[in-house]
Amino acid sequence: MTGTSGEPGAPRKRADARRNEKTLLEAAAAMFVSSGVDVPVRDIAAKAGVGVGTIYRHFPTRADLIVAVYRHQVEACAEAGPALLAKSGTPHAALASWINLFVDFLVTKHGLAEALRSNDAAFQTLHAYFLDRLVPVCADLLDAAATAGEIVPDMDALVLMHGIGNLCIGADNPRYDARLMVGLVIAGLRLR
Repeated sequence: MTGTSGEPGAPRKRADARRNEKTLLEAAAAMFVSSGVDVPVRDIAAKAGVGVGTIYRHFPTRADLIVAVYRHQVEACAEAGPALLAKSGTPHAALASWINLFVDFLVTKHGLAEALRSNDAAFQTLHAYFLDRLVPVCADLLDAAATAGEIVPDMDALVLMHGIGNLCIGADNPRYDARLMVGLVIAGLRLR
C-alpha cells in the first residue's frame, strides 16, 4: 500500500522538476542576454522564483548552466520547425517564422558568446550539436518551400544559416536592424 500511495507523488515531482528546470533555463537565458554569463546565480534564482539551492541541484557549475541554456534554446528552435510546417498556411510562412525564431536564438546566443569561445571543455561540442540539430530542420523547411514552388530551389541550409548569423552579428547596436536585413533575405528567397 505504501508503495502505491507513493507512486502518484513521484511523477508529479518529476513534472515539477522539469518545470523548475525549464523556468531556470529561461530565466538564465534572459539574464545572460541582459547581464552576461557572469550574472550572480542569486539573480537568476530570483528571476526564476526559486532558491539558489534549486539552481545548484540542477546545474552544479556555471558551465553546466551555460551548456544547458544553450542546448535548451537549440532544442526549442529544432522542435519549432516541424510544428511550424504543420500549422502554417504555407511552407514559406513556416520557413519565415522559423528563421525569425532562429534570429531570436542567435541574438540570445550573443549573451553566451564569450563563454562559448573559452577553452572550457564543457563548451567544445556545442557548435557541432547546434549544426547537427538545426541544419536538418532548416533543410526540411527549405525543401518544403521549394517543393511548393514558393522559393528558389537548391538553397543550402548551412549557407543560409551562416548568412543569417552574419546579419545578426551587429544586433546589439541600436542603429542596426538585424530583423530588417533578415526580412530582406526571407523576401529574396521567394520566387516571383
